[in-house]
Amino acid sequence: MDTSTTHRTVFSQRANQITSSAIREILKITERPEVISFAGGLPSPEGFPVAELQAGFDHVLETQPAVALQYGRTEGYTPLREWVAQEMSREGAKVETDEVLIVSGSQQALDMLGKLFIDPGSRVLVEAPSYLGALQSFSLFDPQFQSVPTDARGLVAEALDDDLVRDARFIYVLPNFQNPTGLTLDLERRQILVQRCADLGLPIIEDDPYGELRYSGEPQPSLLRLGRAAGATVIRLGTFSKVLAPGLRLGYVVAPRDIISKLVQIKQATDLHTAMVTQMAVYEAVRTGFLKDHLPKVRALYRRQCGYMLDALQAHFPADAQWTRPQGGMFIWVTLRPGIDTGVLLQSAIARNVAFVPGAPFYAGVQAPVNTLRLSFVTVPEARIRTGVQVLGELIGPAK
Repeated sequence: MDTSTTHRTVFSQRANQITSSAIREILKITERPEVISFAGGLPSPEGFPVAELQAGFDHVLETQPAVALQYGRTEGYTPLREWVAQEMSREGAKVETDEVLIVSGSQQALDMLGKLFIDPGSRVLVEAPSYLGALQSFSLFDPQFQSVPTDARGLVAEALDDDLVRDARFIYVLPNFQNPTGLTLDLERRQILVQRCADLGLPIIEDDPYGELRYSGEPQPSLLRLGRAAGATVIRLGTFSKVLAPGLRLGYVVAPRDIISKLVQIKQATDLHTAMVTQMAVYEAVRTGFLKDHLPKVRALYRRQCGYMLDALQAHFPADAQWTRPQGGMFIWVTLRPGIDTGVLLQSAIARNVAFVPGAPFYAGVQAPVNTLRLSFVTVPEARIRTGVQVLGELIGPAK
């Protein structure tokens, strides 16, 4: 029986407010092989340790199949949690195993933290611009976004005055090779940020998916390390997506015990636990120190790719364009002259089989500039980088 004329689907107000990710919509176009895509923030498959991961899966399925294929603890596989705690402690922030929660990708952590902290109308502080996936996730809970400005040194921590932070639930920060700008928060700003948040009792969510991908400059202490020394509440998010492979969907949260306890309850109502077989296989891959040999190869690859794009921008973009020069990560942020709308530019670029992400969707709570764009360089071969950047330079036109 045809029920198409009688059936009515009523969605919740929250569901009706959901919009598609601008990046994911662009990625539908980039599936065409002729398109040169600078749009997706996808790690390079050249950096996937296939043999090591296969060995990890084989080992756990051969030696502990009943455990690997069974339900597990919501908190996560204990040896993997211990490994994370040891890594954080090695970096200078003493972390105990019960301060670690394993999650199904750090995107799940963002969703869970939104559930934990945000009521309708709650004030949430974010960088301007900030990670689109976080803005999209937090938006489900109807917050009031308050943007904190950024400059070449990262988030302007000095802007955190009493009026800005009043009644805020947390501040969300990507301190290393930020998505979308590629910028790194400098040491002085980190110290100001954690001390200010400690004084105000404002939690910091430190999202650090790219921190292990530094290929120039000096490493900076984590906000977790600085925050624990200053008495600030720092919730650190990490992921295996960028250092191993995103298809694993494996991340972690490091936070004080009371926060972890509530997140465990939320996760129990979300998916019970993260896949045991994946956790165990990843632990087998990393427990022997494999990453110490693997990560330098990934960093070298990304350094080359970044250099290709920076050279192409210098050769083909107009003199009045500006762009960041990241010390790590996957992104370059470009600011064009006023009057150029990169949303319109994108349509012209797609017609010539080149894609990027316009900058406006990365802003929340402020009037978004329309003359910015994000370029991702890690998955595009050198020749296609040069061709794609040349096309964009021609579309933008000479300096005026």
